[in-house]
Amino acid sequence: MKKQTLLSLLALLPMAMVAQPRCNADGTVTFQYKNETAKNVMVDVQFAGRKDMARGADGLWTVTLGPAAPDMYPYCFIVDGVSVMDPENPQYFPNEGFKNSLLEIPSRDKKVALPHDITDVAHGRVEYVNYYSKTIGATNHAVVYLPPNYMRDYQKRYPVFYLISGTTDTEEVYYKVGRVNYIMDNLLAAGDAKEMIVVMPYGNPLKLLAGGGLPAAGQPQTRFGGDPFSKDLINDLMPYIESNYRTKADRDHRAIGGFSRGGNQALFNGLSNLDKFSYLCSYSSFTSTDIPNVYDQADDTNKKIHLFWLGVGTDDFLFGNARDYMEFLDKKGIRSVKEFTNDKFGHTWMNAKYFLAKTLPLLFNKKAAENAMKNGQPAPAKTGKEQQFTPSVMARLFPRPIISPEYTEQGIIFRFKAPDAQKVELDCEMLPENVAMERDSTGVWSTTLTDYLFDTFKYCFVVDGTRVADPSNMYLSPDQGFKYSICDNPSSPFNFASQQDIAHGRVAYELDRMEAWYTSAMPQRGQGMMMPVMIQLIPGEGDTMESWFKVGGADAIVDRLLADGKTKPCILTTSNLDFMQNAGMPQMPGFKPRTLRADDYPTWSQRRRALVKLLLAIGKEPAPQMPAFGGGFGGGFGGGFGGNE
Repeated sequence: MKKQTLLSLLALLPMAMVAQPRCNADGTVTFQYKNETAKNVMVDVQFAGRKDMARGADGLWTVTLGPAAPDMYPYCFIVDGVSVMDPENPQYFPNEGFKNSLLEIPSRDKKVALPHDITDVAHGRVEYVNYYSKTIGATNHAVVYLPPNYMRDYQKRYPVFYLISGTTDTEEVYYKVGRVNYIMDNLLAAGDAKEMIVVMPYGNPLKLLAGGGLPAAGQPQTRFGGDPFSKDLINDLMPYIESNYRTKADRDHRAIGGFSRGGNQALFNGLSNLDKFSYLCSYSSFTSTDIPNVYDQADDTNKKIHLFWLGVGTDDFLFGNARDYMEFLDKKGIRSVKEFTNDKFGHTWMNAKYFLAKTLPLLFNKKAAENAMKNGQPAPAKTGKEQQFTPSVMARLFPRPIISPEYTEQGIIFRFKAPDAQKVELDCEMLPENVAMERDSTGVWSTTLTDYLFDTFKYCFVVDGTRVADPSNMYLSPDQGFKYSICDNPSSPFNFASQQDIAHGRVAYELDRMEAWYTSAMPQRGQGMMMPVMIQLIPGEGDTMESWFKVGGADAIVDRLLADGKTKPCILTTSNLDFMQNAGMPQMPGFKPRTLRADDYPTWSQRRRALVKLLLAIGKEPAPQMPAFGGGFGGGFGGGFGGNE
């Protein structure tokens, strides 16, 4: 990769090139936040907790904290008691609930790179996939990392690591916060890991259903086995991955791991399916001690598991439970590797990244895994002072959430809890002015929107003059500046939740070039091969390469219209298509690239309608036939035909 390309990538993704916050040479960090109307502002950052900020005469609030160890830390501002993301930071923490920005403190020693650094090496490809899950009766989602060579050698097959995020995390977290793709890139470039596909499932698929799939008591699911996630993993996601990617589909070439709840899910499903998995990793977690035919058959279990890896921080609120589980394994005679930290602030993604970087070199490497297992140490002795995860801790960490937006026959209800706020308004791109919200006796503000029920639009709340993303809505607009929430009715025909069992294309993010490529589902063998129509989607001012898909729903729109026979196979890209002429590609009969510019339409609802109109027109045109020449169009075209053939 050329240096200029790397710098372009850095300018768009990591915090190092962004003015907010400022990382100082001595390891301290200066946080700045502009708000002229706020009465009190604090910063809440994982390495320091909540700290007051000082207001300047121009309404610029500042504080310098640290020094802190180089790493990535979630943070937010507390503005008059309300949590607010940093509007100047493009990096954010995907989550069902809380909305945090991400601080990246680079290494002060340029000779010592961090495992997750974005370095000048070949980068893998990140794909977002959608698949119909018979388990939940709806479309589910996953993120897939493909190693750099995957798109170069179409004969090679790869082992698969299923990697699961924690409670309230989305399928994006191991990518955007855990940085698994960059950790893998660096390890592969150094020759320190085996090439593999990494699949990142969504650990809470019931939330995709109407009503959010909340348990009766409002608590996140913590017991597994026969649950929707486990059934979806084994019966829906794994078959999808093995049908659409070039995998080695046997137990010696499958691994499973996860952080927090994801570690519980990983261990339970791995131990319950030792005919399918032989590498098991738990990061800051534990699982059931009642799994049939596993713990009481230690010799057989030990023969089946190449790597049983357990890591936890001694300052983690799950340390007591994790330690007890390790001791249980020791008493049963089941071998495991145990790793402990005490400097990463407990139950955090700093630990998750650290544990991930420690285990990736051991996966699908029997010799290295066996050496680690031989050197495994017994669990530390119990002191009686270990933290334990109890129902009261669960209730404190995960209170019953507020439902917002809620889609009803009467309209869309928006809710926001701010007991001390004086005024809360709904700011919606579909409305000419803000709408006042009303507060109830519990401090929850609400309003109902009776129009635009099936439109997709961005919105936020304005709390005493400060814009705030909806903390109850997991869908954020990936803007360069302030991140709005996304309202997208799950009953809309262009929402994945309503699409049922149809074929889906894949969205790939080419991180070397900062381009998005969507390749629609192609006709089955024997149905003929037509030339996919190329459409360039140009992001608007303040948008990113994700915007046309995360807000515009371009992939869902093509999937639906193609399934209904109303359009033709398509390739959508944010790339500059001039590269085709510059590369000297041949002129092809019937091939006419189309362009949609987001800035030509003031709202996302209008942009989506423009795309639908274009796709319907394409559906009425004669089908261009596939030309007889080798190669494909950049990363997107080639990616569409790289399945398990």
